[in-house]
Amino acid sequence: MSRLPRWVGGAGAGLTRLARRLEERSAEAADAAGDGAPEPAGGAEPVRTSPPNRSGWSGAAPAADAGPAPGATGGSSSAVLSASGSAAPAAGDHVPPPPGYAPAVPARQDPVAAVPWGVRVAAEVAWRLLILAGTLWVLMRVISAVRLVVLSFVVGLLITALLQPTVAWLKRRGVPRGLATVMTFISGFVVMGLVGWFVVWQVTDNLDDLSGQVQQGIKDLKHWLLTSPFHVTEKQINNIADNLSTAIGANTKDITSAGIEGVQVILEVLTGILLAMFSTLFLLYDGPRIWEWLLKLFPAAAREGVAGAGPRAWATLTAYVRGTVIVALIDAIFIGIGLFFLKVPLAVPLAVFIFLFAFVPLVGAVVSGALAVVVALVTKDVFTALMVLIVVLAVQQIEGHVLQPFILGRAVRVHPLAVVLSVVAGSLIAGIGGAVVAVPLVAVTNTVVGYLRAFTRDKALAAAPPDGPPPPGEPAG
Repeated sequence: MSRLPRWVGGAGAGLTRLARRLEERSAEAADAAGDGAPEPAGGAEPVRTSPPNRSGWSGAAPAADAGPAPGATGGSSSAVLSASGSAAPAAGDHVPPPPGYAPAVPARQDPVAAVPWGVRVAAEVAWRLLILAGTLWVLMRVISAVRLVVLSFVVGLLITALLQPTVAWLKRRGVPRGLATVMTFISGFVVMGLVGWFVVWQVTDNLDDLSGQVQQGIKDLKHWLLTSPFHVTEKQINNIADNLSTAIGANTKDITSAGIEGVQVILEVLTGILLAMFSTLFLLYDGPRIWEWLLKLFPAAAREGVAGAGPRAWATLTAYVRGTVIVALIDAIFIGIGLFFLKVPLAVPLAVFIFLFAFVPLVGAVVSGALAVVVALVTKDVFTALMVLIVVLAVQQIEGHVLQPFILGRAVRVHPLAVVLSVVAGSLIAGIGGAVVAVPLVAVTNTVVGYLRAFTRDKALAAAPPDGPPPPGEPAG
């Protein structure tokens, strides 16, 4: 029995040494991993640590009722290590934060990221469209303020496009540039002046006969209405005539003011003609140097593309003007021949009006044809007016389906919807002059935009590596 206490004492000492070694190994493992303090032996409550902040510091929270670990010798508690490897303070001690410590604040979401992608794209497009619309509005206000100057220059540009091939032809024949310009300028405006004088002379010379024919036509129309199946009575016709007379008498002041405005319009037209003549003269003589000066106003990065688009725009404008003149001349000749054989008065002036109105696409042909039909109806009879309508429609159909595609070609082809919209917009902005210049402006813009698009695509293809992705807008492969 004397050996039993000795064996029990040796076993207790061995267990104590084993617990101490396990505790030391746990402390070494915690120090190496930096994972906080090890769990004390004997099931003591582990030391709680706060989560690390942005500076990497973590404070140890004191454990309640922390006492010495059971089985420890000498009455000393086991060492508690922090994440940095240093000994943790004892229970109940206040742990001050290190310098520069700030509590962790949860990150807030970016407000831009909360907006849906489609809304952001729409907003980006919208403000750019607003800037473009504002720029266009300011430009239109400026053009409206100097409308006479702009229209005169554009008309001069159109006349230059018509006459410039003649100047080039004379230069190829050895004529000096100045002399070729003067000869072409004088001959062109002399021809246009003779045409205008001839129209005025025909109208004034036949005015007396025309007034008598109009009165006779009104009587015939009245007789036809009385005998027609519409059951129109003479009293109704007289009431309509009286109402017209009363309206004219009541609006005498308006008619007088309209006459005064007509005089102002005539003065503006004469001023515009002079400006157009001067513009034509200088464009014929100094056109290339004017273009070089305009080219220098563009940025250097865009100058190459504009330099290539300019000649193509001029070629389009020249083709449009020459083609329109040829088509209008053919319309005037054939419709004028039809009016002559139908013995309609003022056949030649009506043919000239048809030629001039042909420069307003679609709308001009309708107005000039309606004018010819009305003159035939008033001066002749219903059958003659019907025959004139047939002649006008036949010539316009040949023009639309044969002459324009053959003469104008694909260089100035514009969709009919674009033609109608541009003519209406031009007439609303600048009257008849705006309707005349609207279609060539659209044709030139179409040519310039198409060339710049192709130029940008070719430039991107040349700059891209051989095995790189295709530029935007190009299909892969």
